[in-house]
Amino acid sequence: MRIACIASSGIPSNAAHSIQVVKMCSALAGQQDAVTLWVPGKKTTSWQEIANFYGVGNEFPIQWLQSRKLLRRMDFAISALMAARRWNADVIYTWMVQVAVMALWLGFPAVLEIHDRPTGRVGPLWLRQFSRMKGRQKRALLISHALRSVLSEEYNIRFADDEVRISPNGCDLDRYQDLPDPSKARQALGLADVFTAVYSGHFYAGRGMDVLFALARVFPRVQFLWVGGRPEHVEQLQQQLRGEGIQNVVLTGFVENIHLPLYQAAGDILLMPYGRSIAGSGGGNSADICSPMKMFDYLAAGRAIMTSDLPVIHEVLGLSNAVFCPPDDADAWVQAFGDLLNDPPRIERLGREARKDAAAYSWDQRAAHAMAGFPETPITR
Repeated sequence: MRIACIASSGIPSNAAHSIQVVKMCSALAGQQDAVTLWVPGKKTTSWQEIANFYGVGNEFPIQWLQSRKLLRRMDFAISALMAARRWNADVIYTWMVQVAVMALWLGFPAVLEIHDRPTGRVGPLWLRQFSRMKGRQKRALLISHALRSVLSEEYNIRFADDEVRISPNGCDLDRYQDLPDPSKARQALGLADVFTAVYSGHFYAGRGMDVLFALARVFPRVQFLWVGGRPEHVEQLQQQLRGEGIQNVVLTGFVENIHLPLYQAAGDILLMPYGRSIAGSGGGNSADICSPMKMFDYLAAGRAIMTSDLPVIHEVLGLSNAVFCPPDDADAWVQAFGDLLNDPPRIERLGREARKDAAAYSWDQRAAHAMAGFPETPITR
């Protein structure tokens, strides 16, 4: 089957959406399908650079198309669909709702992956149109049950059960096999070999920086490893750490995805201190519907996880593999961290359970789940 993937993501980019797109395309390519990805922009990098940047192994072609942002990507959407038709695509797989609707108009079976609420004035209209198009081969892939409820209750957008699949994000399980223990991982990275807590990801609003700073202040003998972040955010954090005299935090800046497992393996505890409101690279708030990629990486790393107690997180994590703390409550996090720090058997038990539970969340399994039985009838155009 020939799958034409169409996304508005910049490539390369360390934005979550871009990572999700490339990870999923690579996983689809691993299902013995022919996959090509169309994105806006101009080619600036080789496949090997992309493979290292995103940490993917299954190669697939990427086609960059020029686009004018003033046209709200409509020119790109049309150009990409025309290119997919020339390529003789069997299915359109997209993260752009307007592409999904136009694909159905053109007679293509279409899979629309949905990660967030529809935005702007026309976003809900496009998604409502997609949901109401009957007699077409279509599938909506949603990242959480909570997101399906939000679409139904807030936007009156409902999908029939046979048109929707719920599939959270995933991880590259093969890259987390045979990781060294925390001590050896720290030695490999040139870090001090002391008890370490790791946070990986961006430092946008709602990522729990107040909690991270509070933990670093209260536990000066613990090494805190903060992995990732845009240069401007990292510089701001460095200035704040210097201003407060905090010396037990290591800031790495951006780390290529291919190297990320080793940094996470260096932690005895992995931190996910989301707030009640979580902003992405484009703003907004996804706290009630999110499926953080780091959550699945943390599971695969096989370390004890501390996370904010958001209802949607319970769709994946539970008391057997994580410690839950109230969002935005630094004092509660300090108390829970101290309790866990003084309970090595519990740290070991949580990590062991996390590694076992990660087996259900690979990108390959997600790709297979997304496409299973789709399309239902042969494509004739």
